[in-house]
Amino acid sequence: MQGYAYVGAMGFLVVILYAYITHLYTKKKNADGLDYEKYSDIALNDDISDAPVAPVADKSDGKKK
Repeated sequence: MQGYAYVGAMGFLVVILYAYITHLYTKKKNADGLDYEKYSDIALNDDISDAPVAPVADKSDGKKK
């Protein structure tokens, strides 16, 4: 009985994984989708001198000092 539950749970998790991957790639095709592949290198390129993955907005515009 545990074997059937295990196979069923693994099948369910595989379906969820493929649905999530499909969601990411279809979202990337849209104009407003994020390119998640840019962020996959963030753990390797985390030195202070490395270029940022996305441009950083200047938050000092419009603020009074």
